Amino acid sequence: MELKREAKLLRIFVGDSDKISGIPIYEYIVFEAKKAGLAGATVFKGFMGFGRSSRLHTSKILRLSEDLPIIIEIVDELEKIDAFLPKLDEIFEKANCGGLVTIEKAEVIKYSGTKK
Repeated sequence: MELKREAKLLRIFVGDSDKISGIPIYEYIVFEAKKAGLAGATVFKGFMGFGRSSRLHTSKILRLSEDLPIIIEIVDELEKIDAFLPKLDEIFEKANCGGLVTIEKAEVIKYSGTKK
């Protein structure tokens, strides 16, 4: 797969306790992105954060949270990202959870895999 130099970064913020039929929503999103043929996805787990509810989520021992922030990043061409957005709406509706979705400009410098 070839990526144009001008691309978009889709960033999705969820909580690690958000699930669909027992599957973490971040896993569900990554599998759906793969099915949609997107260039790639990466999941990051945060140590601390808060969102719309202003409830603080932290991994500190004394204030252990079961809902740490998770960020999923997907980079691809705008058209492919735009085509994936309705699927994200479906996922959030099915999970009955909140989240934040942003899109930013990205400049692809290199996109390659390992040679087999």
